[in-house]
Amino acid sequence: MSIGKLGPQNVVTTSPDSDLEEIAEVLDEENVGSIVVTEDDEPVGMVTDRDVALAIHEHDDVGSVSVEEVMTDNPVTVHEDDDPLAISEAIRDNNVRRFPVVDEDGDLAGIATLDDLVATIGEELENVAETIESQSPSYSP
Repeated sequence: MSIGKLGPQNVVTTSPDSDLEEIAEVLDEENVGSIVVTEDDEPVGMVTDRDVALAIHEHDDVGSVSVEEVMTDNPVTVHEDDDPLAISEAIRDNNVRRFPVVDEDGDLAGIATLDDLVATIGEELENVAETIESQSPSYSP
């Protein structure tokens, strides 16, 4: 399995000039915690629900603040053909939980998160447990 298959390919995106009022609505409507900021199909930033919440303390009219003012620039990306464990390394090395997935041209191809990695590992462990139980009928966890 590759990272490209790990998380959803349909990614919620926005442009840097969107305002936080729009972003808050999209986060709510799409039930997501982050939005990838793109220009010409390439990820240039990430804005999270936390970024929106923290902007309240810094701006009088938070709804009119542009995404560009609060987003994380130049997000760490992973390549769609990478092994899923590359996410574990990226989490360790960069202290972030969400990664835009890019194709060979650097265009956005999906998103992969810590939650996706944990869910996939859980599924794989379940498969291993089923194999152990079928090969060792007397084994009981």
